Amino acid sequence: MNSFAWVLAWGQLLAVCAVASADAIQVVPSEVDLQGDFARAQLLVFDATDGTRARRANDRTRDVRYRSQDPGIVTVDNRGQLLARGNGTTRIQVSRDQQTQFVTVRVSQVGLDTPGIGFRSHVAPILAKAGCNMGACHASQYGKGGFILSVFGFDPHKDRDAIVRDRRQRRVNVFQPAHSLFLLKPTMEVPHGGGRRLRRDSVDCKVLSAWLSAGAPKPVSKAVPLERIEVTPSHRVGAVGTQQQLRVVATYSDGVVRDVTHWTQFDALDEAVLDVDRDGFVRTTGTGQSPVMARFDGQSAVAIFVVPFNQRVALTGWENRNFVDELVEEKFRELGLEPSLLCDDATFLRRAFLDATGSTPTVAETVAFLDSDDPDKRDVLVDRLLGLTGNPKLDIYNDRYAAHWTLKWSDLIRNTSGGGSVEQAMWSMHNWIKESFRTNVAFDKMVGELVTAKGSVYMNGPANYFRINRNATDLAESTAQLFLGVRLQCAKCHHHPFEKYSQSDYYGFAAFFSRVGTKSSQEFGLFGRESVVMVKSSGEVRHPRLGKNMLPTPLEGTSVDHPLDRRIPLADWLRSTDNPFFARSVVNRYMAYLLGRGLVDPVDDMRATNPPSNVALMDALAQDFIDSGFNLKHLLRTIMVSRVYQLDSRPTSANASDRKFYSFFAAKRIAAEPLLDAIDQATHVRTKFKNLPLGTRAIELPDAEYPNYFLMTFAKPKRASVCECERVPDANLAQALHTLNGEILVGKIGDKRGLVAQLLEQKKTHREIVDRLFLATLCRRPTSSEQEACQRFLDESPNPRECYEDLQWGLINSKQFLFVH
Repeated sequence: MNSFAWVLAWGQLLAVCAVASADAIQVVPSEVDLQGDFARAQLLVFDATDGTRARRANDRTRDVRYRSQDPGIVTVDNRGQLLARGNGTTRIQVSRDQQTQFVTVRVSQVGLDTPGIGFRSHVAPILAKAGCNMGACHASQYGKGGFILSVFGFDPHKDRDAIVRDRRQRRVNVFQPAHSLFLLKPTMEVPHGGGRRLRRDSVDCKVLSAWLSAGAPKPVSKAVPLERIEVTPSHRVGAVGTQQQLRVVATYSDGVVRDVTHWTQFDALDEAVLDVDRDGFVRTTGTGQSPVMARFDGQSAVAIFVVPFNQRVALTGWENRNFVDELVEEKFRELGLEPSLLCDDATFLRRAFLDATGSTPTVAETVAFLDSDDPDKRDVLVDRLLGLTGNPKLDIYNDRYAAHWTLKWSDLIRNTSGGGSVEQAMWSMHNWIKESFRTNVAFDKMVGELVTAKGSVYMNGPANYFRINRNATDLAESTAQLFLGVRLQCAKCHHHPFEKYSQSDYYGFAAFFSRVGTKSSQEFGLFGRESVVMVKSSGEVRHPRLGKNMLPTPLEGTSVDHPLDRRIPLADWLRSTDNPFFARSVVNRYMAYLLGRGLVDPVDDMRATNPPSNVALMDALAQDFIDSGFNLKHLLRTIMVSRVYQLDSRPTSANASDRKFYSFFAAKRIAAEPLLDAIDQATHVRTKFKNLPLGTRAIELPDAEYPNYFLMTFAKPKRASVCECERVPDANLAQALHTLNGEILVGKIGDKRGLVAQLLEQKKTHREIVDRLFLATLCRRPTSSEQEACQRFLDESPNPRECYEDLQWGLINSKQFLFVH
């Protein structure tokens, strides 16, 4: 072959390869096993792609042509759904343009004398898919039309009896299944208040008919448990208008894997980003990130869809300061989000003080920080606030740090003297929490002491955990929500609707506390009302439906017991580095405290169907927290020194729609106690609290029962719930009126010992007074335009005192003062 012919042939080969590469497809799975009558499976077809771009591979499932080489063995529709017809092996041809792929399908156990159509394996999933056992339908308290099913099918034996035996068996006809009300109602062949749920020619209707023909067999008593379900693809990135078929497979404890896409319930968790139909076909409709929730037989999983806001981002000026920034940057690039720039020094100073210590800096501290030219002054400030410098002269904020975080956790643990409790017990718990934070006790040790506490509630602070939570179920719910971020309450009565936890999980977890009791003591006198927490030698938690005693069992774990105290293995499991919940729950709370929103929101509702907005960041923070020995100050420092924490709170046109990914700092309304302290600091007038010495800060209050009108107006919680939501962050009219016209604020500003009076007495110049008021209130100096406006205000005021009092009143009522920004 001459050189010209060789070049021509090579060029033609490259052209053919280019066309083939452009049109190449990949089919998942490449082989399918179908077992039993009506067995089904879902094929997925993608543009062939390498592993680095798998998340962006285009879905071609509904763009290709399907053909079964033997329809007597298996059929396939235009959505890529396979249906078993007869035993044997054949192939499915999948074609697009010039590309063809083949899928081998093996079918067995079809047409047996005893069809393997079971209630648990076939009927219950159809009822769930059709929505029959939802709370708004036949699973409501009184059912519909006298037909009552269990919520989400958690009681299959009861459901089967309701279908087959209830009302003198009027709902079924096992000799002529087609005449059964059980089929006539959902197909709308007779009136049905729920509308059409099945079509007579559908596969599901044929499955139900086959079950009736077989005599409507009872649920198998020892059914093989379902371990998990998995969704493919689990993560998808694409533009608005992207389409994607989902596939769901279920894995059972005996190793059997079954395609259950056809019986899976799909829900879009953010309909502004995408919608999904009942077959699992997704269409993206807006920008952002949203999960699609898949539920089958009590198990759930999600597929994450990402629709970038922009195709490219510059990340102007972005510099990674630690691993937090690295993982946030990856998410920014995936989403096409351009973050805001860094906040200024004054903003950071006030933000860091309020977040770390619940207080604002003095004027001297503010001036020193603003005037410093140390390039590392922000890191130094964080170390000082957290007491990590190692220099006693610099680590002077530890008491305020301890008070601030004691307040937060006292709210959650619900430590109060109200509700029939006694003040001595409340103080005992308060002092223990505060000392633990003051000495930076490892958080896993704190929690271990709390859940295993015993003895006098007056002498042993953590024992009050069992005064606050008085029975095993309350203790199980509080412990799970506080330290695992799991809300178990729903599973008390039925299977958790959006999670994997059943009644057995609930009562197995409660069994850890089944042998904890209290007794009265007269050590402090007959009227001392002291109680002592003790461990009893017996006591069980009984499953209300199964009627059996439950063994103590960690969530997603195996049963474990202890001859002395069942709480000991619970504490060991909570603190274990292998526990997938504990560290993630803590870091999620602290991300929410510092950045205004947790990686999971709400912070105490961590479940498979409520995934983190940044999974990699959640995993990395949790592992770093574990590696630090569960050191809370280390966790705080890691977040506070990151660039993402130091971003400006003003969104840009490029990131204004972001609510989840930290492209700008989320301004947070200051809570009641820090806000009152900030007003006291700004006006130099301290609030006097009942039965406490003057000078006590609001963040140091141990109880929820103080009769302070300001704190009540600004939503100091009553400590009645372990939910973060009890402290309402939203402003209301009463709060606005109180700061605008309330006597407390006006009285402090106009106090003869207040800051304005002091400045006038010291005969400061107008510029000096304005500077001082801005520094004391907003922790910054006024701009030149603000100085000019203040001069005009002085010229128009009746006298200087009224001018400066009104000025401070305006500053305190500004958003810059009322928010951490």
